Amino acid sequence: MSSKMEQVFSYPHLFSFTKNVFLSMGCSEADATIATTVLLSADLRGIDSHGVARLSGYVRLWEAKRINATPNIKVIHETPSTAVVDGDSGLGLVVAPFAMKVAIEKATNVGSGWVSVQNSNHFGIAGYHAMMALQHDMIGMAMTNASALVAPTFSTERMLGTNPIAVAVPSGNEPPFVADMATTTAANGKLEILQRKNLEAPLGWIQDAEGEATTDAHALKNKGALLPLGSDKEHGSHKGYALGSIVDIFSAVLSGANYGPWVPPFPAYVPMPENQPGKGLGHFLGAMRIDAFRKADDFKKDMDNWIRRFRSAKTIEGYDQVLIPGDPERLFEAQRMKDGIPLLETVAEDLVKVGQKFNLSL
Repeated sequence: MSSKMEQVFSYPHLFSFTKNVFLSMGCSEADATIATTVLLSADLRGIDSHGVARLSGYVRLWEAKRINATPNIKVIHETPSTAVVDGDSGLGLVVAPFAMKVAIEKATNVGSGWVSVQNSNHFGIAGYHAMMALQHDMIGMAMTNASALVAPTFSTERMLGTNPIAVAVPSGNEPPFVADMATTTAANGKLEILQRKNLEAPLGWIQDAEGEATTDAHALKNKGALLPLGSDKEHGSHKGYALGSIVDIFSAVLSGANYGPWVPPFPAYVPMPENQPGKGLGHFLGAMRIDAFRKADDFKKDMDNWIRRFRSAKTIEGYDQVLIPGDPERLFEAQRMKDGIPLLETVAEDLVKVGQKFNLSL
């Protein structure tokens, strides 16, 4: 125990427990392993909102027959450089890696690969899928649409998800550049953490039902909405709204998945939107071979130089160094693999209840 509010679990312990939950749901050994690896990558990288805290949500979706534990994931349309994948209502944690492998294979063959996905579910952190390309000397991209919780600029209606974008770029001697971000001021998972801790939200994260700024972390339950990146027009929320829209179009309009306010909600108790135009959630994955542009070694030397120069940029008072996207997550991963993963007491209690459903102990 690290405090009254937290319990610390080793990575192998949480991996074994989580994998057994997926196996109990009926997932194959291979699918349970990849789903667990993707899910726990969030906890390791310090993105606590998207890790095992979400496990009970996946179980509830499975109980509601909205997740298929034994999906027949397949390519339903393709060209040499593009594809559409049907996830057969499978775990997004399994569907997205399948689609990213298709993108990598196409990039291997023709220089780049682009895959849009329909009929999927929540896929964990976007960064995991983008980073799959790194070991192939490729740039990886991953994005997904999500439950409509975000109001466009000038609206009170929830039309978009937090719709993250991740880009992973290989380097040589330096750690890779890994940008992984929601297109909202804050991801919904961060709001959920504040709710569990009974804390207020920073101004600019959410608005109330009338469209007024609020610090009430529970405002979404009263018809409030998350705000696009920038929070309001004066601070550039129209840019966050546009980025979230791009993710929605690439992930869903392009694949035949549901988009905008018709995206299936993550909480299983929330009724499905009526008159849905597509199938399930949508993702978009991409891979680009570095040597389709220039020699990979030369590129990686320049990336090292880019990273080192940005690290050495003059800092404002109170800060020691400019961070490169991916730095905080990498440091979290090294620490948590060694010292364990801290879980809020409420999350640990939730996992105990999940375990009880399948006669598993945390």
